[in-house]
Amino acid sequence: MIKIDDLKKNYRDIQALKGVTLHVPESQLFAYLGPNGSGKTTTINILTGLTAPSSGDAYLNNFHIQKEPVKAKFQCGLVSQRINLDNELCVYENLNIHGMLFHMSRREKAKKIDELLDYIEMRDRKYTLIKHLSGGMKRRVVIARAMMHSPKILFLDEPTVGLDPNIRRKIWSLIKKIQQDGTTIFLTTHYIEEAEFLAERVAFVDEGNIVKIDTPQNFMDKIGKWALDEMVDGNIKSIYFKNREEAKNYITIKNGSFTLRRVNLEDAFVSLTGKKVGDK
Repeated sequence: MIKIDDLKKNYRDIQALKGVTLHVPESQLFAYLGPNGSGKTTTINILTGLTAPSSGDAYLNNFHIQKEPVKAKFQCGLVSQRINLDNELCVYENLNIHGMLFHMSRREKAKKIDELLDYIEMRDRKYTLIKHLSGGMKRRVVIARAMMHSPKILFLDEPTVGLDPNIRRKIWSLIKKIQQDGTTIFLTTHYIEEAEFLAERVAFVDEGNIVKIDTPQNFMDKIGKWALDEMVDGNIKSIYFKNREEAKNYITIKNGSFTLRRVNLEDAFVSLTGKKVGDK
């Protein structure tokens, strides 16, 4: 569904992407993780037609993003980091304008808007001004807007940034529902637990390169099941163990203050790159 071959992007002296190659099959939820400046948003901007690559090829549902840009754009919807709805318009008007941009008929728009408002459980907010909605509701409207033209691919660039944990989990449920209905989803996030919960496969990207691609569970299993965190010279040092008993035995023979926890996906990223997902 998404195919990228040796994608590169240069901004003068900065090489944002250094030859990214990957394939995301139909209906998969794929997470693209890395620190700030690693090339995540650049990749999404290229795939959605917002910027041109310096070299390489990319396809959305077999349509080349440069040779067939209009057809490629019709394959995808984009949920950006920023909530870019028109605050002075109501929910219906924001969705209606998007449908007009994709040349949907009046009947198609009306039917799709009602379907989507039921889908995101906001039918009662159809004529509410955007400025009167909560942050979580605005996010749901942004996702609904991206789905107006029934795209086969949905790009989610930090879709839950700034939301409290309870609202984030509601958005996660909506995202999983969209995927289960057959949409391919390409996700970037700094919330590592978001990728663990949602993604079937994960790509770790750093400094414009893909470091490794695997399932979240495989990434974590390769370093251990349990982690001990210790503060050393002002920094947290983590040691990994195959089971809880090994970790407890280590604590008994070592002096220091340790925190015992489950290994997470960020541990795998740190072990491969020496950085955290949210690093600058």
